[in-house]
Amino acid sequence: MSRITRYILAELIPPLLAGVLLFTALLSFGYFFVSSQWLQGVSPALVAQWLGYQLPDTLVKVLPMAAVLMTIVAFGRLNTDSELVAMQSGGIGLGQAGRPVAVTGLALALLSLWLSLWVAPRANVETRSLYWDVMTGAGLSTMSGRTLDLGGGLNVSWQSYDPATRQLQGVRAERWNKEHPQQADVVFAKTGTFEDNQLRLTDYQAFKVDYAAAAKLAPGTPLPGGASGASSNLLALRQQAEEINHRIAAVFPGIVVEADPAKPLEIEAGTSRKEAIARFADAIGADDQGWDELTSTINDAQAPAADRQDAALTLSRKVALPFGNLVLALAALPFALRFGRSLGVSLGMALLVALAYYLLTALGLTLAGGMSGPLALALPWLGNLVLLIAGLLLLRRA
Repeated sequence: MSRITRYILAELIPPLLAGVLLFTALLSFGYFFVSSQWLQGVSPALVAQWLGYQLPDTLVKVLPMAAVLMTIVAFGRLNTDSELVAMQSGGIGLGQAGRPVAVTGLALALLSLWLSLWVAPRANVETRSLYWDVMTGAGLSTMSGRTLDLGGGLNVSWQSYDPATRQLQGVRAERWNKEHPQQADVVFAKTGTFEDNQLRLTDYQAFKVDYAAAAKLAPGTPLPGGASGASSNLLALRQQAEEINHRIAAVFPGIVVEADPAKPLEIEAGTSRKEAIARFADAIGADDQGWDELTSTINDAQAPAADRQDAALTLSRKVALPFGNLVLALAALPFALRFGRSLGVSLGMALLVALAYYLLTALGLTLAGGMSGPLALALPWLGNLVLLIAGLLLLRRA
């Protein structure tokens, strides 16, 4: 590593760290302020743990802003003190001086990519679980009365939830047959629990239901012997009764009524309790999908096309935002040369550039939501593309 590279890195690192600390503190305070009214009586240690779980997702959001601030502050000072002019006089052009920016931006992009796809999704699940199960004590009560898709064709709903005993009341569980979509296993239980991936139901009744067979019970469905036959002789009437019994039996090929109310029925869910809380506890679900979940959905030939498209779009977004660190670090160079005269101006310019980037990214995601195909997957990169082109054009004029 050359001396000039070390010198420029020494200029880049302090504003980068300062930006990360500043923006992380602001965002974390926002999380705490919004939720503080429900955190009365919660210990500071739990609040600190809750904020710590949010740190990976927070870093993914703030690192691009810190990258902009890093470049504008560092190169703004170098330009204001004429050190860039001195470098150019010594044969060191702006391209060579900007290499440490590119290296640092790439390192931030890789760090952010790792956080976005492997760390933040799991941390977000822990964040929501800690908040609802421990800090507020609400648990699964916010999901009462809703039908939840717990994966693997299993849909579950419950009438109420007791946080003290962690018990569900009035539970209905349905699991539909993939090969025969009109057939389902339906369980009604007075009580139950949902821990880890296990749904344990007690005092239950279980039914296998064939809705295709139920259609044959509709009024007007012909029976053997016809109406005249039924009225003219007992044999025809008996045949009709047997046919009706046969059709009813076909609707319910299996019925289990457990004699011991305390004996549990265990059902394996495709979603854990923590994941269910993360996705369904409030209106805005946690971003809990990482590389494994997204690629599994994308490569699942049996998954609905809409689900595969959504997973591909989410993956594109989760890759685009981390590489925004590299794009913004380089695109900020011309802004640093023009506006990086003081710390206040640098901070304001960094916020404006970052805001423009996030607005363009949000616009791309909005447009992609109503489209499909390769163009939709490219739209989450709109902010990266526009800022990169704008930076290159301004750099030529700098």
